[in-house]
Amino acid sequence: MSGGHAHSHDGHDHADGHDHGLTDASRLRVALLVIAGFMVVEVVGGLLSGSLALIADAGHMATDAIALALALGAKWLAQKPVTPSFPFGLKRAQVLAAFVNGLGLFVLIGFLLWESVKRLAEPPEIGSTLMLVVAVLGLLANIIAFFVLHGGDRHDVNMRGAILHVIGDILGSVAAIVSAVVIATTGWLYADPLVTLLVSALIARSAWQLTRETAHVLLQGAPETVDTTEMRAVLLDAAPDATDIHDFRLWMLTPAERELSMHVTVRDPACANATLMTLKKVLSERYGITHSTIQMDAGRGEVVPFCMDAEAQTA
Repeated sequence: MSGGHAHSHDGHDHADGHDHGLTDASRLRVALLVIAGFMVVEVVGGLLSGSLALIADAGHMATDAIALALALGAKWLAQKPVTPSFPFGLKRAQVLAAFVNGLGLFVLIGFLLWESVKRLAEPPEIGSTLMLVVAVLGLLANIIAFFVLHGGDRHDVNMRGAILHVIGDILGSVAAIVSAVVIATTGWLYADPLVTLLVSALIARSAWQLTRETAHVLLQGAPETVDTTEMRAVLLDAAPDATDIHDFRLWMLTPAERELSMHVTVRDPACANATLMTLKKVLSERYGITHSTIQMDAGRGEVVPFCMDAEAQTA
């Protein structure tokens, strides 16, 4: 028979203080201003010098600027209270925006590939000196952004993602510098479209990863790092009075936030609360899940002396 409902709706644990969050937000703002500002410089430099590699690198910087803006937006949206219309708040808005961003990147890649093919067929003249100066300045801007972000909370998924994006920018700037040096010293104009293809590959890698991961979240997929079969076994081992776990659903609200709902059958209804507390403790400490909905169902077996053990584990 089915027992009563025992629901766990814990609040989310915020280990970092408010000041720490503001510090990270400030770092993201500074990095965003540096990258977005120099992105405009690279576009102008690319148009004036005729370098497609600079324009491609500017496109890569644009993706990072959007990623930084999304990270800032995530911090802002996370502070918004839930409402009856949006019981989970607006945290998923960042995931949706990132998914659209990923699709937009493929449009940019298509443009760069088309232009690269045309330039391989008929390479235009390129102002290598201006190209080199802009590329070096771009590298310096990316290095500044990297060190600004590197001092933040690297346990924050948004900060880690932002740092990885900037590292990709640094590689793009280095590639543009190599292209400019090759053109200046040898006059080999094919270096520009070839470097553009390389940067396009970097963008494609980021675009695919971003689109795949956000689509997985939007489709309410389980975290790829968690083996749900093993997780159920761990939970059953931790709660001796639990005989079965069914209707088990684990999904992601955002890449950093997991939600869980499940039914748990217990031998003795009197042990339901102690078993619930044990399960909540394991979910929080081992899997970082602090928000779960667990329904306790009563089984048909005899009462067994496991209740005291379960209560002891929650003490």
